[in-house]
Amino acid sequence: MARINFDLQELQAFVAVSEKLSFRGAADELNISAPALSRRIEKLESILGVKLFERSTRHVMLTNVGRIFLDHSRSALDELEGAMLGIADLASQRRGVVTVACVPSAAYYFLPTVIARFTKSYPQIRVRILDESANTVLNAVINRQADFGINFIGTQEADLEFEPIFTERFVLAVHTGHHLSRRRKIRWEELCDERFMTVGKSSGNRVLIDSALAQSARRPTSFFEVAHVSSLLGLVEAGLGVAAVPQLALPAKNHSTLKGIPLIDPEVSRTLGLLCRRNNPLSPAAKVLYALIKKETDRR
Repeated sequence: MARINFDLQELQAFVAVSEKLSFRGAADELNISAPALSRRIEKLESILGVKLFERSTRHVMLTNVGRIFLDHSRSALDELEGAMLGIADLASQRRGVVTVACVPSAAYYFLPTVIARFTKSYPQIRVRILDESANTVLNAVINRQADFGINFIGTQEADLEFEPIFTERFVLAVHTGHHLSRRRKIRWEELCDERFMTVGKSSGNRVLIDSALAQSARRPTSFFEVAHVSSLLGLVEAGLGVAAVPQLALPAKNHSTLKGIPLIDPEVSRTLGLLCRRNNPLSPAAKVLYALIKKETDRR
């Protein structure tokens, strides 16, 4: 079988251009000239016998083959980094990157504290946060775009491991001037008389709520639908209605305009967990950050 002979620099050049979708931006990141970068890409394409990018004077796009090769390239670089890095190298502040995919409420609630602690110990390790919807987070972990994820779906995926870290209830987000703001708890059926707002049906949060209320005789009707919980809170702050949101999504207590009230009959909750690929060890840097997140949530 013929051997494919290309070096690490060409693989790094390909990944850099794929992420930046710019030869100039990738050249700046790798600290080389644009012509040198182009030569590396041309050599890689020549060795593979395929075209990896569609290029014009203004745009750079991956070909279909390029997208497939990108997943393999990232995996190869991750495995090489893991082999070379080691825990001892972390202590000496070796450079590296950890990518975490997570639902936005987790990114807002406890990740800043964890990342601050991680960066203090390992200032040369870069952290990328993909704060996206539950389905996007799940796919990012499956497709190796993230080292691991923080999500509330994925427990049924055979190729993934889900380690629960935090369970939270859904609460009713209301404006502090709303007539329900002084209530200690609210039944779901009471929301039938309110201007109720929700995320769209493709949202993981919406799926949880619809499933929990499937047997209810009376269910609130949505007046407004948005894509993200953060947009819901903006509408609540504007006084346009009320919304059911995960407790973590709300700002800290004593917020000037927003308040969360427990919802009952039924109580709806979700469990956040750490999500990673089964039988695919994390890199040493990702393993450290994973452990810090678990330790932080254990204290809450």
